[in-house]
Amino acid sequence: MADQIVEDLCTQILGGALPDGSRLPSERDLATAYDVSAPTIREAVRVLTAMGLITTRNGSRATVNAQGDTMLAMSIASVVQVEKVGAREVLGLLGALQAYAAELAAEHATDEEIARLRETALAIPGAEGVEAGSAALHHFFATLAEISHNPLLAALCRFITAMQIGLSLKLSGAGEGDWGRVAGDLQPGRMRIVTAIGTRDPAHAAEVVRAYHDRAVHRLGEARRGTDADDSRLTEALGAWLRSNVGLGGQVMGRRDPGPVA
Repeated sequence: MADQIVEDLCTQILGGALPDGSRLPSERDLATAYDVSAPTIREAVRVLTAMGLITTRNGSRATVNAQGDTMLAMSIASVVQVEKVGAREVLGLLGALQAYAAELAAEHATDEEIARLRETALAIPGAEGVEAGSAALHHFFATLAEISHNPLLAALCRFITAMQIGLSLKLSGAGEGDWGRVAGDLQPGRMRIVTAIGTRDPAHAAEVVRAYHDRAVHRLGEARRGTDADDSRLTEALGAWLRSNVGLGGQVMGRRDPGPVA
């Protein structure tokens, strides 16, 4: 019965009958509506919470949390950890996604959107400190994905980019004083991405992004402080970041360890 209740409530949440931010009926009302016991309702609520579809607080009714990014974060984090996906595989996927985003942006982005992308790129070197700098960096790549006009692609890029940024800091140990140097090293590549998208040549834009990504991954490899054969350190660091930043319910926690290399 709990599984049937979960399926029914999932359908209502994903279909919009229970929109994001709304509250579920009380435990008693749900038990009456489904003609089940209170423990059965509590089990269904527990499963929905673990799926990232609702949030619960002591003393209050469950709240719908139907946000695509949080559900996607939990799903990706689960697959990466359960299937033992290596960090290099994750980074390779990000490179392909960002290249595709640039390809679509070159085709579909408006002049105003490209100008906005340029503004986000120009803001990166001026960001003070690791936290502000990594947020600016994430904003640049999130904007790139957004102007592809593919919502699923944008959501995937947002989360996997956050994974790469977090992984970078864990491996490099970069502090506040390192941000300007790192941002400056890769800034010309980001400006080339903006220019390439502005040419409206999808193949060229994708090629420029792949070149940038290859250089960024190379920088990440340099930060490992290990041998080329020690790829397990990358994967261990990725797992640690996921455990620290993606909690039960799919919420992406405050990025305590944002990273400057991406």
